Amino acid sequence: MRSKPSTTVSLTLNSPIDVLSKTKAPSAHLLTLKSAGVLTLSDLLWLLPLRTLPMPNLKPFREAKESELFLGTGKIIHREIRPAFGRKTKGRFLLYTGFIVVKELNGDSTIPLRFFNLYPQQKKQIEELDQIWFLGNLQEYKAQLQMVNPRIHSLLDQDWGESLGKWLVEYPTVNKVPGSYTGKLFSQLPENFWSSFSSEFGTDELNDTTLSSAFRTLHAQISPTSDFKNLRKMAEERLAYEEFFIDQLKITTRRRFIKKKAGPVIETDQDALNVFLKVLPYQLTEDQNKAIHQILEDMKSGHPMMRMLQGDVGCGKTIVAFLVALQVIQQGGQVAFMCPTEALAQQHAKSLSEIFGHLPFLKPALLLGSMKKKAKDSLNKALINGEANFVIGTHSLFQESVQFKNLNLAIIDEQHKFGVEQRLMLTSKGAGTHCLIMSATPIPRTLSLAQYGDLDFTTIKTMPAGRKGIKTRIVAKENYSKYLDFLKQRLQMGDQGYMVFPAIEESETMNLQNVTEAYEKYQKDLPGVRMAVLHGKMKPEDKEATVQLFTEGKIQILISTSVIEVGINIPNATFMSIYDPDRFGLSSLHQLRGRVGRGTKAGFCFLVLGKDLAPASVERLEVMEKTNDGFVIAEADLQNRGEGDLFGVDQSGVVTRRRIADFMKHSHILEKVYHDVQQLMKEHPEKIDPLLLKLARDQKILDTI
Repeated sequence: MRSKPSTTVSLTLNSPIDVLSKTKAPSAHLLTLKSAGVLTLSDLLWLLPLRTLPMPNLKPFREAKESELFLGTGKIIHREIRPAFGRKTKGRFLLYTGFIVVKELNGDSTIPLRFFNLYPQQKKQIEELDQIWFLGNLQEYKAQLQMVNPRIHSLLDQDWGESLGKWLVEYPTVNKVPGSYTGKLFSQLPENFWSSFSSEFGTDELNDTTLSSAFRTLHAQISPTSDFKNLRKMAEERLAYEEFFIDQLKITTRRRFIKKKAGPVIETDQDALNVFLKVLPYQLTEDQNKAIHQILEDMKSGHPMMRMLQGDVGCGKTIVAFLVALQVIQQGGQVAFMCPTEALAQQHAKSLSEIFGHLPFLKPALLLGSMKKKAKDSLNKALINGEANFVIGTHSLFQESVQFKNLNLAIIDEQHKFGVEQRLMLTSKGAGTHCLIMSATPIPRTLSLAQYGDLDFTTIKTMPAGRKGIKTRIVAKENYSKYLDFLKQRLQMGDQGYMVFPAIEESETMNLQNVTEAYEKYQKDLPGVRMAVLHGKMKPEDKEATVQLFTEGKIQILISTSVIEVGINIPNATFMSIYDPDRFGLSSLHQLRGRVGRGTKAGFCFLVLGKDLAPASVERLEVMEKTNDGFVIAEADLQNRGEGDLFGVDQSGVVTRRRIADFMKHSHILEKVYHDVQQLMKEHPEKIDPLLLKLARDQKILDTI
């Protein structure tokens, strides 16, 4: 048998977890943990407890109170164990229910204990026990206190007895490895280990808390104290600092790597730019002009550009991208413009042709997944030999079969619809390809620091002149008739609009308003109004035909799913009705309402409730009534939905999977980390350069460029 590691053995964060095995051959549980990525003691430390509670003192039964964590000892005087009929584990083991009565060792008082969904091994344990420790929360049942699913141990269990006066620590289950096993691994760590390690990244103390003391606190390797709540808060902040610090180093490593790569040099041709600008039927805003010059300045540096162009729906990002692309094409390069939907790709191709189609050097092409193989093959040949120099398309652009003669610029529209890997697949089709990422979902500062720190940002805040803006109102059931009257009035004025629903058809499991029923309902409520449906299950040619009819004004109301979130630009559309808006994120609602108010008429957005909502849900929707500022909405969306749901982008290889650090909760720490890293780079490069050099050897970090 392998004993507990000697205190003379020098354990470090990089020591393999095998040193904690009690036998020469690792147990099945240990092998499972290793397969889940828990390879070193550092990995083990990051398996943080779900709960840490002071172990209660042993009390007589008469002092037991409802809803209180109670520890007692006693003798089992009655037990009943029966099969839980109809319930089995995934391994098809039969489950059991149990009922035992425990009598106090030095008295006549009793406490009943009930168990549900017992495994066969747990059933056997209850059958064999006599005198026990038991721990759990008390609850009243039929005027008597009882415990449900308590922890029980033999009174002879020395380990349990030694835990008295210490902590009750519950670890999560990892790949079916029970938390109790993880707890036993921690019990194998010698005392001197907890004070012997420090951060491999050399981060300083935060609030007088070192990395080792933070882990010691969170794993309850300290004596119980009344100040534990505050100590735990400081420990969590210290670990959040560590995680954010590592993230920033990875982002800095990526940024340096990008700046060292060679990229095509695109010189700024102001005379040509002036010619392009004269073609436009309007003048650019000051922000649009600044954006063009920032992007062109980047592309003449000789290194790949990685820039995000962000701004609200309708601010004019697309025309900026077109003008920049023309400069690239005029100097012999090719441009790929990737869109999330075929409708948006077709819209952009149409706009490009209408505005710049007369330019002799422009050879545009449109690549869609729905195209016939023969047409795709012909287009691919044109891209390889340079006969096509500006291709607009969807996901088809990053397929292996699509190759370029000289891809100098990749433009990715609606970045949150794509993943980092897809960006890489497109930019890798050229040597040092410049990359311009566009987003109508503004990136909150916290996200820009933590996930997009390797990008340069350009923001367009001013909207084109002549826009009347959009008014948003929540429509409850009592206001529905007034809302319907308003729609009739706008339709009589010749306006068009959208009705957006979260589902295509009725669902047995979800009570949602849907496109199919709405079409039938509004044909009755709005007789004579020309309507059509649009959703993702339609054939591409049918969707295209429907959008064309709507564009020509032959359809007055488009009843749709959120497929129209991007890609449809109808200046005559003035109203947007979103049904069951609580089913959408705030950023999606903002994107949807951006489809209206794009012409010289004011836009109206109605959030039509299908049922009564909880106050918190109503408060969330009221953000849409109060502001049209996409940055305010994006920040609120981040708070409501969390960092992972906002953009749907897997950032593996860019940042770590954070265990403690939270963008909103620890935003002040993220700001501190950002400034600390910048200061270290400026004042103490000798400290940070070795860390960056070490990270630069990790190909996973660089592969996502």
